[in-house]
Amino acid sequence: MNHHRRVLVAAVLGLQALHAGAADAQSDTLRGPRKPLFTWRDVTFLGGMIAITGAVAPLDKRIAERLQDSTVQENRFYGRVASFVRSVADPGAVVIGVSLYGLGRLTDNERMADLGLHGTEALAIGTGLGWLGKGLFGRERPFVELNPNDYKFARGFGNKSEYMSFPSGHTIAAFAAAAAVTSETSRWWPNTRWIIGPALYGGAALTGVSRMYNNRHWASDVLMGAAIGTLSGLKVVRYHHSHPHNDLDRWLLSGSIRAAPGGGHVFSWSVTPSFMP
Repeated sequence: MNHHRRVLVAAVLGLQALHAGAADAQSDTLRGPRKPLFTWRDVTFLGGMIAITGAVAPLDKRIAERLQDSTVQENRFYGRVASFVRSVADPGAVVIGVSLYGLGRLTDNERMADLGLHGTEALAIGTGLGWLGKGLFGRERPFVELNPNDYKFARGFGNKSEYMSFPSGHTIAAFAAAAAVTSETSRWWPNTRWIIGPALYGGAALTGVSRMYNNRHWASDVLMGAAIGTLSGLKVVRYHHSHPHNDLDRWLLSGSIRAAPGGGHVFSWSVTPSFMP
């Protein structure tokens, strides 16, 4: 296997390895309600990801150069895969999440609505954190100049896309969705944890690689995006299931369309949450 393919494989495997760490952090969620929102597993996971990001940062330029090699860029398969996974992550993740929520409400499928709502919520939180990081770090994207050390505080604010490289927003979206869906489905079907998780995190990893392939992000941008997205997904699910009667769930998971006794359908929605003991 030639060198540039080894770089691609190593990037995918490195990102997919997040699933193991995320599964450990997620295990607290599966043990029942009333767990603290943040645990020592989260600190360990985030600390480990920061350390890995720092270790990879000196290789940013070398990885970018390899991925922009003409033999890689001319490969139509790589190009099609990169385009597809990028679209699935953003805006695909938002479209899927909102659609699941809407369909769940229309069909009175609580699990589907729950999955859509919490997945979309994780995306919103992760995107917000990513926007803040992009603005504060003001890192220059690799397509502007191949200088991974070009940071300037607060330069990324003001719609200056070329200075919004760190962290990767598409990667945040992909990992937030993967973490939220994996965490939710693990509660319902624990035996599928090691099937659904690797599949979703693997797809999220490909999203990160696609952003490097398209010369929009450095490898360290992608790794930090993966960490932010994963924690966003896990924290949203943990919060909602350790606070099962929170206002947001009672407002947004309370509507449905049902068949009326005399024919037709009846739409119902509780605007004011019914406070439960």
